[in-house]
Amino acid sequence: MALFSSLTPVFIAIICVLIGVIMKKTNGEKEKRDAKSKHPSRPWVDEDLKDGTDHPLEEEEGEEEWQGLEENVAHVPFAGERYSEAEMIARSRTFYELLNKRRSVRFLSDEPVPREVIDNVIRTAGTSPSGAHTEPWTFVVVQDPYLKHKIREIVEEEEEINYKKRMGDRWVNDLKRLRTNWIKEYLDTAPYLILIFKQVYGRLPNGKKKTHYYNEISVSIACGILLAALQNAGLYTVTSTPLNCGPQLRVLLQRPANEKLLLLLPVGYPKKDATVPALTRKPLEDIMVLM
Repeated sequence: MALFSSLTPVFIAIICVLIGVIMKKTNGEKEKRDAKSKHPSRPWVDEDLKDGTDHPLEEEEGEEEWQGLEENVAHVPFAGERYSEAEMIARSRTFYELLNKRRSVRFLSDEPVPREVIDNVIRTAGTSPSGAHTEPWTFVVVQDPYLKHKIREIVEEEEEINYKKRMGDRWVNDLKRLRTNWIKEYLDTAPYLILIFKQVYGRLPNGKKKTHYYNEISVSIACGILLAALQNAGLYTVTSTPLNCGPQLRVLLQRPANEKLLLLLPVGYPKKDATVPALTRKPLEDIMVLM
């Protein structure tokens, strides 16, 4: 009896340890489950900029429903341009040298730009490939001074919040060396603003939703072609992704709910006293892997 009494505290201690281990393991598993169920907090992520390619459409369309394209698209003969090796090398070098002069310019003149040039560069962007040839892009060209100023007000209000609260110290510090902030004077001064919207879905003739495959990638490719076309025409811009401005700008420009703002480009000539950061580009061996 005395032996049992002396061992009782030991048994109690062992039981307490076992209970503690079990509770710790249970809590640990619960924390892991909670961590998996919760997405990391990233307040700088813009909902409009999220890729909606894999987002399922509503139940209103059947899985096998016809998407509105011709069942059998006719094929026509094709003969591409063919150059000599010497000309290919010369043309590729010339085009590289042209685009290597491209810079992001934040100091744009209000000097008028021919409207036909803007029409042509948008046509050029529209030659971009797209998933199942859905052409899921809308290019909104703004030249009205009132609309441009309203866009500036919306962008600057949100960008100030982005810089002070959403983006975080690391991002803001990285931008300091480029001397950029939430003040966007070029949104008033540039003769044109081009806002590129991705259509996350389309509409069939019967009004039901139509899948736009790879809409994010397709519109991004079109944006790249647009930048090249602007450079070729002697016009300059700065690629702008105004975080958290999409919904307000969509309402201002009376765009439908299926369009999400991807990029905003002020377009014009540089001011006579314009400056750009003294940046360099990575050499070929740092960006290409030959296998």
